[in-house]
Amino acid sequence: MTTIQVRFHELDPYGHLNHGVYLNYFEQARVELLDRIGFGLPHLEELGHHIVVVEARVRFLAPAYSGDEVTITSSITDLRRVSSTWNQQMLRDGEVIATNDVRAAMTDLQGRPTSAPAGLRAALERLMAEQDDDRPG
Repeated sequence: MTTIQVRFHELDPYGHLNHGVYLNYFEQARVELLDRIGFGLPHLEELGHHIVVVEARVRFLAPAYSGDEVTITSSITDLRRVSSTWNQQMLRDGEVIATNDVRAAMTDLQGRPTSAPAGLRAALERLMAEQDDDRPG
Protein backbone atom coordinates (compact mmCIF):
# COMPACT_ATOMS: atom_id res chain seq x y z
CA MET A 1 0.00 0.00 0.00
CA THR A 2 1.12 3.52 -0.77
CA THR A 3 -0.38 6.65 0.78
CA ILE A 4 -0.15 10.04 -0.93
CA GLN A 5 -1.54 13.44 0.02
CA VAL A 6 -3.04 15.38 -2.89
CA ARG A 7 -1.24 18.70 -3.38
CA PHE A 8 -2.77 21.94 -4.61
CA HIS A 9 -0.53 22.22 -7.68
CA GLU A 10 -1.83 18.83 -8.92
CA LEU A 11 -5.39 20.10 -9.35
CA ASP A 12 -7.21 20.90 -12.58
CA PRO A 13 -9.14 24.16 -13.11
CA TYR A 14 -12.20 22.55 -11.44
CA GLY A 15 -10.37 21.86 -8.18
CA HIS A 16 -10.10 18.09 -8.81
CA LEU A 17 -6.92 16.05 -8.95
CA ASN A 18 -5.85 16.31 -12.60
CA HIS A 19 -6.54 13.10 -14.49
CA GLY A 20 -2.91 12.75 -15.60
CA VAL A 21 -1.69 12.84 -12.00
CA TYR A 22 -3.63 9.65 -11.22
CA LEU A 23 -1.20 7.80 -13.50
CA ASN A 24 1.74 9.29 -11.57
CA TYR A 25 0.24 8.13 -8.28
CA PHE A 26 -0.41 4.64 -9.61
CA GLU A 27 3.14 4.45 -10.95
CA GLN A 28 4.58 5.61 -7.64
CA ALA A 29 2.72 2.78 -5.90
CA ARG A 30 4.09 0.16 -8.34
CA VAL A 31 7.63 1.49 -8.02
CA GLU A 32 7.41 1.45 -4.21
CA LEU A 33 6.12 -2.12 -4.31
CA LEU A 34 9.07 -3.17 -6.48
CA ASP A 35 11.41 -1.45 -3.99
CA ARG A 36 9.80 -3.35 -1.09
CA ILE A 37 10.39 -6.72 -2.75
CA GLY A 38 14.03 -5.88 -3.50
CA PHE A 39 13.75 -5.01 -7.19
CA GLY A 40 13.59 -1.23 -7.32
CA LEU A 41 14.18 0.47 -10.65
CA PRO A 42 17.87 1.31 -10.02
CA HIS A 43 18.56 -2.32 -9.06
CA LEU A 44 16.70 -3.59 -12.15
CA GLU A 45 18.82 -1.30 -14.29
CA GLU A 46 22.00 -2.61 -12.64
CA LEU A 47 20.79 -6.09 -13.64
CA GLY A 48 20.34 -4.88 -17.25
CA HIS A 49 16.54 -4.60 -17.21
CA HIS A 50 13.75 -2.05 -17.40
CA ILE A 51 10.09 -2.59 -16.63
CA VAL A 52 7.91 -0.46 -18.90
CA VAL A 53 4.19 0.21 -19.08
CA VAL A 54 2.70 -0.95 -22.37
CA GLU A 55 -0.97 -0.43 -21.54
CA ALA A 56 -2.96 1.40 -18.84
CA ARG A 57 -6.70 1.60 -18.35
CA VAL A 58 -7.81 4.04 -15.66
CA ARG A 59 -11.38 4.34 -14.47
CA PHE A 60 -12.29 7.49 -12.53
CA LEU A 61 -15.11 6.93 -10.05
CA ALA A 62 -14.97 10.03 -7.83
CA PRO A 63 -12.73 13.11 -7.70
CA ALA A 64 -9.91 13.68 -5.26
CA TYR A 65 -9.31 17.17 -3.85
CA SER A 66 -6.42 19.13 -2.38
CA GLY A 67 -5.50 17.79 1.04
CA ASP A 68 -7.15 14.40 0.48
CA GLU A 69 -5.09 11.45 1.58
CA VAL A 70 -5.38 8.60 -0.91
CA THR A 71 -4.17 5.05 -0.52
CA ILE A 72 -3.23 2.90 -3.49
CA THR A 73 -3.26 -0.87 -3.41
CA SER A 74 -1.47 -2.85 -6.09
CA SER A 75 -1.90 -6.50 -6.97
CA ILE A 76 -0.61 -8.66 -9.77
CA THR A 77 -3.32 -10.49 -11.67
CA ASP A 78 -1.24 -12.18 -14.38
CA LEU A 79 2.42 -13.07 -14.69
CA ARG A 80 3.93 -14.17 -17.98
CA ARG A 81 7.46 -14.69 -19.27
CA VAL A 82 7.95 -11.07 -20.37
CA SER A 83 4.87 -9.25 -19.05
CA SER A 84 2.78 -8.78 -15.95
CA THR A 85 -0.68 -7.37 -15.40
CA TRP A 86 -1.42 -5.27 -12.34
CA ASN A 87 -4.70 -4.12 -10.81
CA GLN A 88 -4.59 -1.01 -8.69
CA GLN A 89 -7.19 0.76 -6.62
CA MET A 90 -7.06 4.29 -5.27
CA LEU A 91 -9.05 4.75 -2.07
CA ARG A 92 -10.06 7.76 -0.04
CA ASP A 93 -11.42 6.95 3.42
CA GLY A 94 -11.97 3.34 2.31
CA GLU A 95 -13.96 4.30 -0.82
CA VAL A 96 -12.53 3.30 -4.21
CA ILE A 97 -12.25 6.50 -6.24
CA ALA A 98 -10.20 5.19 -9.20
CA THR A 99 -8.91 1.92 -10.60
CA ASN A 100 -6.06 1.14 -12.95
CA ASP A 101 -5.33 -2.00 -14.94
CA VAL A 102 -1.78 -1.94 -16.22
CA ARG A 103 0.26 -4.27 -18.38
CA ALA A 104 4.00 -3.94 -18.00
CA ALA A 105 6.78 -5.58 -19.99
CA MET A 106 10.33 -6.48 -19.07
CA THR A 107 12.95 -5.21 -21.52
CA ASP A 108 16.71 -5.13 -21.73
CA LEU A 109 18.39 -1.72 -21.60
CA GLN A 110 17.96 -1.36 -25.38
CA GLY A 111 14.19 -1.82 -25.11
CA ARG A 112 14.00 -5.39 -26.43
CA PRO A 113 11.56 -7.73 -24.64
CA THR A 114 13.31 -10.16 -22.30
CA SER A 115 12.60 -12.46 -19.39
CA ALA A 116 12.74 -11.06 -15.87
CA PRO A 117 16.10 -11.17 -14.08
CA ALA A 118 16.84 -14.00 -11.69
CA GLY A 119 14.77 -13.70 -8.54
CA LEU A 120 12.23 -11.14 -9.74
CA ARG A 121 9.77 -13.70 -11.07
CA ALA A 122 9.98 -15.66 -7.80
CA ALA A 123 9.42 -12.45 -5.79
CA LEU A 124 6.37 -11.57 -7.90
CA GLU A 125 5.01 -15.12 -7.56
CA ARG A 126 5.38 -14.86 -3.75
CA LEU A 127 3.55 -11.54 -3.86
CA MET A 128 0.73 -13.10 -5.88
CA ALA A 129 0.48 -15.99 -3.40
CA GLU A 130 0.32 -13.54 -0.47
CA GLN A 131 -2.45 -11.64 -2.28
CA ASP A 132 -4.39 -14.89 -2.73
CA ASP A 133 -3.95 -15.68 0.98
CA ASP A 134 -5.37 -12.25 1.88
CA ARG A 135 -8.54 -12.73 -0.19
CA PRO A 136 -11.63 -13.89 1.66
CA GLY A 137 -12.45 -17.41 0.70
